[in-house]
Amino acid sequence: MADQTAKGDELEQKAEKTLGGWGIFGNKYDDAAELFDKAANCFKLAKNWERAGSVYFKLADCHLKLDSTHEAASAYVDAANCYKKISIQDATQSLNQAVKLFLEIGRLNMAARYYKELGELNEQEQNLENAMDYFERAADLFQSEEVTTSANQCKQKVAQFAAQMEQYPKAIEIYEALARHSVNNSLLRYGVKGILLNAGICHLCKGDVVAITNALERYQEIDPTFSGTREYKLLADLADSMDEGDVAKFTDAAQEYDSMTRLDSWKTTLLLRVKNAIKAKEEEEDDLT
Repeated sequence: MADQTAKGDELEQKAEKTLGGWGIFGNKYDDAAELFDKAANCFKLAKNWERAGSVYFKLADCHLKLDSTHEAASAYVDAANCYKKISIQDATQSLNQAVKLFLEIGRLNMAARYYKELGELNEQEQNLENAMDYFERAADLFQSEEVTTSANQCKQKVAQFAAQMEQYPKAIEIYEALARHSVNNSLLRYGVKGILLNAGICHLCKGDVVAITNALERYQEIDPTFSGTREYKLLADLADSMDEGDVAKFTDAAQEYDSMTRLDSWKTTLLLRVKNAIKAKEEEEDDLT
């Protein structure tokens, strides 16, 4: 590893020296770019991720001087892959530079892919607001390129984060639109009941029993088979227990469903919010009597 670091140092210095010299027809940037690329590889072999990342930035600069925008964007992606191992903040900065260049040259699919990756990095850091923003941008670009599956995946992430941040109307709107879009697609149809369940849980979080009852009617219009599913039964039972202010009934309904189909952490978190709201209302009514 020490040998690779020393070799990387030597190649980086040689590249810097090349840039400082006279170049004919931009050749010095070509020569320096080749040396920077080799230097970055040496630093990667030495697992010196910070040095590798910084050299990829210098490589990107050389490519920009040569008007090789795609190569510059790729160098920023390589920098991000190095920085991901040590600094999410630096990785985010690198990917943003890459996306900016991919957008500039109309590589929308690539830009969408790295917006999605930026969303994932921010999700990893629990920065949900930024994650939601990046996934929204990715969804828009995937949609414009007609990469429907990827667009839908990103939209589901946006809805997920919106609900986590208690932006329930936004989450509901996305889930319902996804369900309407998927119901007539033979490949996507199987996922509709899960999407409608997510939308229904968001309705429960709003605490409006009338709204959830209306939503369940609407969901049967979206998918006529929905009323025969366990997801529909769960939502109807939860709405009833909410209407009755019955915490035990609410818990039983959730546990019954969970015994057959595991409730993921997102659903569990949201249902716990609803349960706590019912409990708080029950205690409030007890105080008044």
